[in-house]
Amino acid sequence: MIIVGGSSSRDLAKELSNILGCTFIQAATTRFPDGECYTRIDTESLNDDVVIVQNTYPDSNMIEMFLLQDAVKKMGARRITLVIPYFGYARQDRVFRPGEPESAKVMINHLGMMCDRVFTVDIHKESVLEHFGCPYKDLKAAPAIAEHFKNRSIELVLSPDLGAKDRAKAVGEKIGVSYDHLEKIRLSGSEVRISPAQMDCKGKNILIVDDMISTGGTIVAAKQALKEAGARNISVACTHGIFVNNALERLTGSALDAVLCCNTLENEVSHISVAGIIANALKEKW
Repeated sequence: MIIVGGSSSRDLAKELSNILGCTFIQAATTRFPDGECYTRIDTESLNDDVVIVQNTYPDSNMIEMFLLQDAVKKMGARRITLVIPYFGYARQDRVFRPGEPESAKVMINHLGMMCDRVFTVDIHKESVLEHFGCPYKDLKAAPAIAEHFKNRSIELVLSPDLGAKDRAKAVGEKIGVSYDHLEKIRLSGSEVRISPAQMDCKGKNILIVDDMISTGGTIVAAKQALKEAGARNISVACTHGIFVNNALERLTGSALDAVLCCNTLENEVSHISVAGIIANALKEKW
């Protein structure tokens, strides 16, 4: 097996190769002055199973993935596995208004032209993977998040809403603590209270978990509400730290005890590694 790292996932790809004890090749990717992507795999041939590790967000990384697929195919890859730590366009999984594309399906149709297996991590809508015509699996980051926090005195794990309660359950059960979800209760036309649906948070060390953090607005509001309800310490962890519009600065400056994400998107707080989870999946027979 040969691991090829795209420009978006250099460290994760290298860590995967170290765990698996296999050859690692970092694609030499640059941009022309007009922004177009150039990439090259610097080896004589790839007469082996090849794993490409590369995000499909933002758009430039999607283009790089297409080019890497073509390159490894032409170099003799026996079978091509795509590891997509963060899958862009997964949220547009259907037509909401007339004239819109099914963006997730469009991207999968193109990615599926040259691959034999696909792994994603906490994709926003797992059902979109059904458009692939090859084996696929969405891997869950909850065990990695739980492992990171298991010795940090967490007493309650919360999800930001009911829809993400299964993630809080998975992390809470792994750590061995209670779990719950936050809910919004409208008190008036302008006042909303955010609080755990059932559990008392007074005096507790709390971990909020989510699949992704984009603007961070929900987390900041939840932190304020939990502090007012008597929570002692509040930490936040997500799989994908997108952090647009200075969201990371807002979060780290909002008196949270920790703000961490997985290394699906590499940034200054991506200290929770999903490499072990991906490595175990790659070892599975297919």
